[in-house]
Amino acid sequence: MAVFTEVSEPQAEQLMQQLQLGQLVSLQGICDGIENTNYFATTTHGDFVLTLFERLSHAQLPFYLQLMKHLAAQGIKVPMPQSNAQGDILFTLCDKPAAVVERLRGESELHPTSRHCQAVGDMLARMHLAGANFEMSQPNLRNLSWWNETAPIVMPHLSPAQNHLLASELAFQNHVAASSAHQALPRGPVHADLFRNNVLFEGEHLSGFFDFYFAGVDAWLFDLAVALNDWCIDLDSGVFVPDRFAAMLAAYQGVRPLQAPERQLLNPMLRAAALRFWISRLWDYHLPREASMLQAHDPSHFERVLGQRIHQPMVLNA
Repeated sequence: MAVFTEVSEPQAEQLMQQLQLGQLVSLQGICDGIENTNYFATTTHGDFVLTLFERLSHAQLPFYLQLMKHLAAQGIKVPMPQSNAQGDILFTLCDKPAAVVERLRGESELHPTSRHCQAVGDMLARMHLAGANFEMSQPNLRNLSWWNETAPIVMPHLSPAQNHLLASELAFQNHVAASSAHQALPRGPVHADLFRNNVLFEGEHLSGFFDFYFAGVDAWLFDLAVALNDWCIDLDSGVFVPDRFAAMLAAYQGVRPLQAPERQLLNPMLRAAALRFWISRLWDYHLPREASMLQAHDPSHFERVLGQRIHQPMVLNA
């Protein structure tokens, strides 16, 4: 989230009126994240999040919004998109695709305990199962194809050692993707960005997952790997914290036990998740977009995480 497109209060007020959400009380830009323009919008009817999509098109967006609606209807704690009298949930504001979703209660837990990790693992597995019968399909747009396309763009900005690591890991991931085990991985809608700042808690009670705008159909194991690589590590070193890792994995498997190909490919998928975010952070860092509020993430973090997954692999018993 960030602010790339300035929205005035009268512009926001007009959309809130269209959605029958009451009178606009306040509008505040959100600086977290780097993909879309986001505002907290408070009206006389409640608290909402207004998003203008900077990269995603009108054609791509129904998948994300309808997925959130589908999951919310099945009891998964995600923001419900707001609709007008005709049932529309996708709009145009400042010449950009736009949507308004409810603002969930709670705060991000940036220093999680094993209890927080347990709650995330449990809800993530429930989300995967709830999305299994979602009828729309759209690929994860930041998948292996995107890594292969984007790596040559960022490589001129890297050191020889970084270029070697990036090239060798891409070769490894292309090899894994061609394997029979990878082809057998269970798939469905995934969040694909379930970091600490995309989950809300009230104390140790998980109150919601949000920011589904990297979602797509992919291996469920990849989604779990993304979460494990963020929630269950020491941020300074990238090393897994054993009790947090065990808590998330056990809670996830308590709802949806991993199948044999998933157990076999856990560490390769942990490497894939680290590689995906290393490449995207390199891209955002070295080729930034202009924004009035923007905080680029440090790409070296996921370089360290990838190194840890390579040199200290996590292996599950068959």
